[in-house]
Amino acid sequence: MISSPRRLVLVLIAAWLALGAARTFAQPTPAGEVVCAWHVTIAPTWFDPSTAPPQITPFGILYALHDALVRPLPGQKMGNSLAESWTESADGRMYEFKLRRGLKFHNGDPVTAEDAKFSFERYQGAGARELRSRVQRVEVLDPLTVRFHLKEPWPDFMTFFGTTATAAGIVVPKKYLEQVGDDGFRRHPIGAGPYKFVSHTPGIEVVLDAYTGYWRHAPYVKRLIMKSVPEGSTRLAMLKKGEADFGYAFDGPEAEDVKRDPKLTLVPSRHASIYWIEFADQWDPKSPWNDKRLRLAVNYALDRKAISDAGCAGLCPPAGVVVPRVMDFALQTEPWPYDPQKAKRLLAEAGYPNGFDAGDFVPIPPFFTVAEAAVNNLSAVGIRVKMRPMERAAFYAAWREKKLRGLFLTAVGNSGNAASRVAEFIYSKGSYAYGGYPDIDELFQQQARERDVAKREALLHRIQQLTIDRVMFAPIMDLRALMGVGPRLAEHTITSIPMSPFPSYEDMRLKGQ
Repeated sequence: MISSPRRLVLVLIAAWLALGAARTFAQPTPAGEVVCAWHVTIAPTWFDPSTAPPQITPFGILYALHDALVRPLPGQKMGNSLAESWTESADGRMYEFKLRRGLKFHNGDPVTAEDAKFSFERYQGAGARELRSRVQRVEVLDPLTVRFHLKEPWPDFMTFFGTTATAAGIVVPKKYLEQVGDDGFRRHPIGAGPYKFVSHTPGIEVVLDAYTGYWRHAPYVKRLIMKSVPEGSTRLAMLKKGEADFGYAFDGPEAEDVKRDPKLTLVPSRHASIYWIEFADQWDPKSPWNDKRLRLAVNYALDRKAISDAGCAGLCPPAGVVVPRVMDFALQTEPWPYDPQKAKRLLAEAGYPNGFDAGDFVPIPPFFTVAEAAVNNLSAVGIRVKMRPMERAAFYAAWREKKLRGLFLTAVGNSGNAASRVAEFIYSKGSYAYGGYPDIDELFQQQARERDVAKREALLHRIQQLTIDRVMFAPIMDLRALMGVGPRLAEHTITSIPMSPFPSYEDMRLKGQ
């Protein structure tokens, strides 16, 4: 006869095993396949978070393959992911992250605090300079606990570390990376995200399979195929024929076609993206663009509403500053009015009564409809430019290396807040800034130390107003990426993650699932 204490232990063990079996049974079994037609050529550098640029597009691959200590999650601008919790010290100089137990990379290696430390120290992408200047050291306390020591309080540490402002919080496997090296890692990346790498055919497609050990839950869809389809008309045709389930970032004409098709759904993103024209040579005294009147003329020449109608089906609101209005600390301001006659007067005052030849105009691919509309506006007032297309990866490289000259059109969609945008594009030491001003740099440093939210906001608003007063940019419109969704999807999840244009991959469902 079994004694009562022993019987109780056996009952508890049986209940525990039954609960584990129930949990295993409740996990979805991945099934089916989803094809995503991308608007750009997928670059192998996007498999590696260490070099992520200040753009949202690479995160469409990064967050499929990889995961971060904290990151944007459904319904959360910044949620606990690989870290089950984090704390900030009272003095704002120390942040500690506790990893979840039992986490594994796709190759079976455990995810540890040492991997998190290694990944941060290896990071060289957007925001790396700012992070390096403010983080004193990273300390591993135990296999599941990592601590970041700051040189001084920095209210934006979590913004830079835990959102798509940078990819510094993404964790990669130290042991595997040291075995295969950077090039080997990009050929066959190993991560801890919801999907694992299967294959990459350059310029054609990336194939990913569901990782059933993902900590949130196993993905519902078994296979993701990411196809590189830069031509909008081809993406549209694939969507209509059922050859793709997602078509990313349609221009206005294709978006209107999606809206007319009863089998398809057009979904405008809600992410923090914006178009603007950069005056790369405004800091050069010998350049015409050093004259503020010419930069003003560009701003008055732009018919922002018509550009939105042409390139964005009217869904992109005209912008007056290069910080998207959905971001924290964004200055809510009206754009310059459309006034081509005033633009012509400014040109004449600057010594160009008949206009002038302004050289090449390089647009960020694939937003050529927006670029063409802007070129037409400029030409109408006498600013004659010639559009020179460039492949997207080459565009990023040329921008980062300050090789783009004259006027160029860009669009930036990584999240964060106004401070993270200032850090990259307005602060004179920003990775993508062509120049700057000492007083703006000082204001930027002040806000980085200011822990009072209202005072920080005032400083960041002042910086943004100065960019307007000095006509540092020609903002065009907030970008709402127009995504086409096919009829096979029951849940596309495109707008479920705040400030992101990409699906929550593990939560996508096909009809019948």
